[in-house]
Amino acid sequence: MKRIACLTVALALLTMNLCAQMENQLTAQEKSEGWKLLFDGSTTKGWRTYGKKTAGSAWKSDGALHLDASKKSGYQSSGGGDLVTDQEFTNFELKLEWKISKGGNSGILFLVKEDPKYKETWNTGPEMQVLDNDGHEDGKIKKHRAGDLYDLISSSSEPVKPVGEWNEVTIRLNHGKLDLYMNGVNIVSTTMWDADWDKLVAGSKFKDMPGFARYKTGRIALQDHGFDVWFRNIRIKEL
Repeated sequence: MKRIACLTVALALLTMNLCAQMENQLTAQEKSEGWKLLFDGSTTKGWRTYGKKTAGSAWKSDGALHLDASKKSGYQSSGGGDLVTDQEFTNFELKLEWKISKGGNSGILFLVKEDPKYKETWNTGPEMQVLDNDGHEDGKIKKHRAGDLYDLISSSSEPVKPVGEWNEVTIRLNHGKLDLYMNGVNIVSTTMWDADWDKLVAGSKFKDMPGFARYKTGRIALQDHGFDVWFRNIRIKEL
């Protein structure tokens, strides 16, 4: 019985190791379709803290891009800051997985313009909200819940998984047509830069930010909002 138990444990560990090795990789089909990895699973290569040359020390690479928020600096993490891609994108489909800590808040931003006149990523980039809906105060605010196009459009449904579990999301932007998906469900669909879009922005907290959602090319950003958060399997296909 003891030998069987040991074999069972060994098999479980082997399975876990094999699963871990399969993360942050592209299949042959994904490669043929033009997908590219934005995270290699072990380094912050291709990413840096907004406005800086390297990634902050609070961002760890341990099979996921993990923000260690154990030490604070204002509303963010000491040695953290929002992480942005080195590369800019225009029309794209972005896929990744995230999980949030209990009571946590973060976000995935896109079309971020990195310029000294913009102090924060959210001065220019729209955000898909990452949140513990039940444990964070933003969960009580319409258009601030997980999956929402933050402060602009509420998600049509909430297929978000419990805290500590991975959620797979997609942000697809093609010539102004924007779709957000969570766990396979299309939860936001809109068109950027038309008259209706201008009304959305004018009715939001971003109304006095002249650069917000005006750039049609920009960086992807992962938000440091002072809570532990993890991102993995980050891949993109330019359209």
